[in-house]
Amino acid sequence: MNIFSAKVLQEQEISQRKRLKMVFLIVLSLVIALNTIIWFWVTQPVFLQKPNKENQLVEAEKLKSHVKALSETFFPRDEGNIENLNKVASYIKQEFETAKGITLEQPYKVEGQTYKNIIAYFGPDTEERIIIGAHYDSAGQLPGADDNASGVAGIIELAYLLGKTTLPIKVELVAFTLEEPPYFDTAYMGSAIHANSLKEQNIKVRLMISIEMIGYFSDLPNSQEFPVSVLNLVYPTRGNFITVIGNLENGLTVRQVKKAMQKATSLPVCSINAPRSIPGIDFSDHLNYWNVGYNALMISDTAFYRNKNYHTKHDTADKLDYKRMAMVVEDLYQVLLEIGK
Repeated sequence: MNIFSAKVLQEQEISQRKRLKMVFLIVLSLVIALNTIIWFWVTQPVFLQKPNKENQLVEAEKLKSHVKALSETFFPRDEGNIENLNKVASYIKQEFETAKGITLEQPYKVEGQTYKNIIAYFGPDTEERIIIGAHYDSAGQLPGADDNASGVAGIIELAYLLGKTTLPIKVELVAFTLEEPPYFDTAYMGSAIHANSLKEQNIKVRLMISIEMIGYFSDLPNSQEFPVSVLNLVYPTRGNFITVIGNLENGLTVRQVKKAMQKATSLPVCSINAPRSIPGIDFSDHLNYWNVGYNALMISDTAFYRNKNYHTKHDTADKLDYKRMAMVVEDLYQVLLEIGK
């Protein structure tokens, strides 16, 4: 081989290495960009400075009194204790009426027994509405303070805020029955009855929010777990935040809700958009609104991923953080003011 040929080969090798390097950099850039897009869509980051203020609109002691009533006075309140479920329904209905909501019952029969949702309307009679709901039954003969007396207490105190507010859109608060087993993920869930009735009437729903366990918080290290271990890399490991949970389709809605919540109080707010196949993503009443095509999400303290008292006799009123629960209610109130525009 002459000197000229060797030089040509050398230049070709250099050129090939440059091309390979360029291809590698392009692929690396695409991988980074794709991961960034996935991270952005899953976590819906909102870069806002949290307000440095204490909650003022909602009294923690009132939330505590509602939780104690449901978890202690009306104990147990599972599907087999119709009398106590009816007492809870009457309690919620009276609170909704006192809060100046237009209130009604939605009864339905299951295996010869009558169960009922309690509904309260606030705001003008607009064509479109926002729905916020929480289930009031418990899993078996357990106190169910966080699950889900906390959610019911939240919508009761939210009702009192709405009763004093001029709203731009109709807001429907619903206390559901039969969310827990043995009727979970069946047509007998109170939320399934409600969602299907809306669909049959062709009612437009801007957003449905399920309030599922909002009372348990922890500042201890590693007090927060996740359904997938990789989520430890992008979420806090202290259970001191509230979470907005949506499916892959409603990422923009989750971001809008999260942004509104972050404006209201100093409570940290995280969010996740994920497929329903991840355990916990559809573990509440919002799943029935997804099933009929409505935009829906869940607000939660993440249930058993944080609260180890979940579905045990230890899920009692004394374990909850009512100050931070009050912040969640104020956050929800801010959501309604902004989403309702």
